[in-house]
Amino acid sequence: MKRTLITTSLVLAAVAAPAPGLAADIGHGRQLQQKNCMGCHDDSVYTRQDRKISTLDGLQKQVQRCELTLGLKWFDEDVDDVAAYLNDSYYRFP
Repeated sequence: MKRTLITTSLVLAAVAAPAPGLAADIGHGRQLQQKNCMGCHDDSVYTRQDRKISTLDGLQKQVQRCELTLGLKWFDEDVDDVAAYLNDSYYRFP
């Protein structure tokens, strides 16, 4: 009985955990970026030669900093979506 309970718990935990590399919704990220980010940033901030973001992790953290600064109260998935959109459109980090 104990073994069955442990096995069932492990299976449920594996199913409930988010899949690594789960695809973000780039279209949703674009909508959020257009609505919330363009007030401070135009496209040149993402394409300038001396941009400060140099990694995907750095991009993710910067999107989160902007979200917190603006008090947007996004879900983690929203931050992921915006970072994925920006990476897909401008940064192209692996």
